[in-house]
This record gives sequence, structure tokens and C-alpha cells, in this order.
Amino acid sequence: MDPANRRLIRPSLTEIKEQRTTPPPRKDGPVLKKTTPPDQTNAENFYYLKQMQSKTLMTIVLKDGEQVQGVIEWYDRHCIRVARTGGASLLIYKPAIRYIYKVGEATQS
Repeated sequence: MDPANRRLIRPSLTEIKEQRTTPPPRKDGPVLKKTTPPDQTNAENFYYLKQMQSKTLMTIVLKDGEQVQGVIEWYDRHCIRVARTGGASLLIYKPAIRYIYKVGEATQS
């Protein structure tokens, strides 16, 4: 066997690039790119604005189990301000809130 006459069999560079850029064919239809969901849906902002405008009496349940009742005066990215009927207004950080509901919507279980 003469080593000078040996020929290497390898794919060309363009074949390798094509294999990397083209996904394998799918049997169930064309490949669709998924769009990323928006960072913010503004649903929270809409809810707070609606409750502020109607001055709805809300119950805020904190992570430690304490409940605060009052009307939401304003909010920002990190906290809400609740005007209580029998006491001073409170500034509550959102990470400390477990959930919020309207006073008349408490479920009986």
C-alpha cells in the first residue's frame, strides 16, 4: 500500500455548515419559531387601577398570615399603599403579600 496515493474521505466545509444550520425535517409540518412572551402583561396594573378608582375595600393577606383591610391608594413596582379605615395608612412591600381579595368575595370552605 502506497501512502502517497491514499485519499482522505471527508465532507466539505459547506456540507458541515448546512448540517448545522438546517434543522432535521419534521413530519408534522413546517417549523414555526416560538415567540417569547412579553415581560409584563400589565394585568396587575389594570387590576390595581380598577380597585383604586372604585375605592374597593380590599383584604391583603401577608405571608405571615396577618390580614390588612383597606383601600389601595397607590402602587409602584415594589409596594402598595393601603388606607385603613381604623388606623394609619400602610406601605406594604409586594414580596410580603400572599394574596389580595375584595372584602365581599371571601370563600367559605
